[in-house]
Order: sequence, then C-alpha cells, then structure tokens
Amino acid sequence: MSAPIYDFAANRLDGTPENLDAYKGKVLLIVNTASECGFTPQFTGLQAVYEQFKDKGFEVLGFPCNQFGGQEPGDAEQIGAFCQKNFGVGFPMFEKIDVNGDDTHPLYKYLKTSAKGLLGTEAIKWNFTKFLVDREGKVIDRFAPSTKPEELVSKIEALL
Repeated sequence: MSAPIYDFAANRLDGTPENLDAYKGKVLLIVNTASECGFTPQFTGLQAVYEQFKDKGFEVLGFPCNQFGGQEPGDAEQIGAFCQKNFGVGFPMFEKIDVNGDDTHPLYKYLKTSAKGLLGTEAIKWNFTKFLVDREGKVIDRFAPSTKPEELVSKIEALL
C-alpha cells in the first residue's frame, strides 16, 4: 500500500496535471511560495538544496499561494518567469493554490494534519512553510517560514 501523499495530484504551472506518485521513492520538500514576500530570497536556498541533492533522489515542490498579504498576485506565466529569471528555479512549480480555508488544496489538508505547527496548530501561518517527506511518502516534519532551506541539509541527508 502506498502512502496517502501519493494519492494527491496537482497542476504544474503550465496547467499539466501531475500525480504525486511520480515522486515515489524520493525525499520531498514541499513549500508554499510567493514572489513578493520577505522570505522570497529563500528561492535561492531552495534551488541550491535542490541542486545539491536532486541526483540522489530529492525534489523540491513549490506551490505558489496568494493568501498571505496578497504576495503572489501574478498568473502562472508571471510566477514561472519571475522564479526562473530571479532565482533560476529548476525544481517543479505548481499552479497557485490555497493552503488555508474552505478551498484548501487536498494535499495541504493532508500535510497540515500530518505535521502540525506550533502548539498543535494546523493552519499555515505564512509563505515558505516547509514540509519534509521521506522516501516512503511519510510526512516527517514541518518547518516555519523563517527556517532557511540550507538549515535543513542535515535532515535531508539523513533521509537520503
């Protein structure tokens, strides 16, 4: 039986549907992103960690979200161009989603119940909240927006 995370699907930025079972056997770092956030420079760290480990079975999955201060106002084409031009993002980016509220993407409903935040809260507090998933699809941990991607290297290495 596969882990529940592989039961989800999401659309890539170009609108192509993708099942997360495409990432079976890989360590994943799933992040809600935004182009106009104080944490936006973390794209540099996310890309660096992705480059460091992508050949060892690691993927970063970016999910743009406009629920925090309207910091992701662009459409898919603008988001993609911004990420590529400013940060050289080469990891998979998906269509803009909601991570909180009535329209929360099913993947994020699962992530939030699998790895709760501070004091057991489920709600995503801000952009660049990170979820680390092991090779079996189990959600291992959740990290605050202020946690830089490079601070996760030892945890990623342990799962690889």
